[in-house]
Amino acid sequence: MATTPEGRRGGTGASRLPVVAVLGATAAGLVLAGPVIAEQAAELGARVTAECTVRTDDSRTPLSTEQAQRATTAVALAARGQEGPDTEDVPPQVLDLLADGPSDDAGPVLSCRARQDPALPREEPGDSGLTPRAEGVLEAMGEVFGELSLGGFAPGGVDSGHGAESTHYDGRAVDVFFRPVSEESRREGWVLAHWLVAHAEDLHIQYVIWDDRYWGVRGSGRGWRSYDAPAPADEVLRHLDHVHVDVLRGT
Repeated sequence: MATTPEGRRGGTGASRLPVVAVLGATAAGLVLAGPVIAEQAAELGARVTAECTVRTDDSRTPLSTEQAQRATTAVALAARGQEGPDTEDVPPQVLDLLADGPSDDAGPVLSCRARQDPALPREEPGDSGLTPRAEGVLEAMGEVFGELSLGGFAPGGVDSGHGAESTHYDGRAVDVFFRPVSEESRREGWVLAHWLVAHAEDLHIQYVIWDDRYWGVRGSGRGWRSYDAPAPADEVLRHLDHVHVDVLRGT
């Protein structure tokens, strides 16, 4: 079971769904590195669409959301031996980092800013136990990542196994499992987590939680933050064995 930043807990049961990619609209990006960003960001700001950032030890490489979507999709498909979208405008170093993580840590590499739609309507769960928005996330993931080990929802919904006010109870949350816990699983989970963040605005994602860290659409400009798991802080509660993703409720 896993706790979200709002104190809600995710499930550990598994189910499977076959799943349709959602790729963003076109935008242009400019790649900068190291001191160039600090010295020239203001001058180049009008020409750079940098909704996303790829982190290295000594630099930040800005990308447009569209570039980040193509890059994360290409990395995910390459892992399955499939050809992805064109990434000629994305530096090879960025693609390597998204695929492998930093050399000493498979932690977050990419973060994006995302906006919320204030007119997003509220949805009720369907037969799958998920809202249409949550089902859309499943479909989008499935087209890119293939068959995944899924949990946290069930036909007719779930009403136990999670913390109070859990987004799982609303049919808005899905857990994607990467087991057993290992460095390989950790890196595979980050490929998905980065992909979800790059597509968060299109898919109306609220939170992504993985590997002791979380990203939220509210305050997304702050990037990934440390996730404090409740006691007992085991592998499940720390989100070391599954990526939690949930969608916005709407109004």
